[in-house]
Amino acid sequence: MTSDLFTLEGKTALVTGGARGLGLMCAQALLDHGARVIITSRRQEAGEEARAALLEHGGECELVTVDLRDPAWEEPLQAALAPLTDSLDILVNNAGVTWGAAFEEYPPEAWDRVLQLDVAAPFRVVQATLGLLEEAGRRSPPARIVNIGSVDGHAAGPFDNFAYAGAKAALHQLTRVLAVRLGRRGISVNCIAPGPVRTKMTAELLSLAETSILETAPLGRLAEADDLAGALVYLTSRAGSCVTGSVIPVDGGLAISTWGRHEM
Repeated sequence: MTSDLFTLEGKTALVTGGARGLGLMCAQALLDHGARVIITSRRQEAGEEARAALLEHGGECELVTVDLRDPAWEEPLQAALAPLTDSLDILVNNAGVTWGAAFEEYPPEAWDRVLQLDVAAPFRVVQATLGLLEEAGRRSPPARIVNIGSVDGHAAGPFDNFAYAGAKAALHQLTRVLAVRLGRRGISVNCIAPGPVRTKMTAELLSLAETSILETAPLGRLAEADDLAGALVYLTSRAGSCVTGSVIPVDGGLAISTWGRHEM
């Protein structure tokens, strides 16, 4: 039957950085399709506000407050998850950060912060939740990991976000490496690479360059929440059960066009 290809009923999902921006969009999409969702937030108040907003739409949502910038967050995360679930069907590695500065002034600390949160943290979250993912993979294979990459990870844009671009390219490759390593353990690993989506994180970029981005994109528009949701639900539902190691652009065609050649 194909009528239930895109249902997530009975699934438990963890979305890192799920209290705002793309993470909140991901959490909403998973809830809308029947999953029970656990979001992480480094700020308790912001996390509670996001959880309340998600619960208004129905479904079951829990909050884990954890700061992935803390070098010792693994044990608190595991301890918080233990009473909530004994398996994890879906992990969405969304939490991340960017850092913009001119080439001549780009600081060393930007590399430390961005690479730690955008590349090392997703890897460590997989390590910390591997037992839960494997358990789900035994019950209903495969469990799903979806990393949130970026068009900047495979296309050279005009913006001075050097560490972010490098980190997202690394995350795309890490997706492929983990797909090979974890496939026989009942876990698929894929990546969604959005173009600019209107969020707090992209507000400054879009204020400077939205017109040139829209002129450059073959589809002539920005990605929206529904576009991200469609790719995420595909990868995490039965419809995407034989897909692993893929990086799926959701960017209106920016990566195959003249991305970045227009003047800002």
